Amino acid sequence: MAMKTITVWWDVSPPWRRNPVARNELRPIIKLRSTAGTGYTYVTRKNRRNDPDRLTLRKYDPRAGRHLDFREER
Repeated sequence: MAMKTITVWWDVSPPWRRNPVARNELRPIIKLRSTAGTGYTYVTRKNRRNDPDRLTLRKYDPRAGRHLDFREER
């Protein structure tokens, strides 16, 4: 008599965990550092297909008390 394989819910990984390497290569986690020199940073993800160069966003710096440019640091 042949054994039948039963798949249970705890043996199946969810779709977002099946290939974590491919996910991180396309959307890496980056740090955005303030251009005012205060040392304040934001942490976010970036899409490499849409933004292959270094990212610059205008965000609020609470140490400077105003909106400034934040540049991607590597």
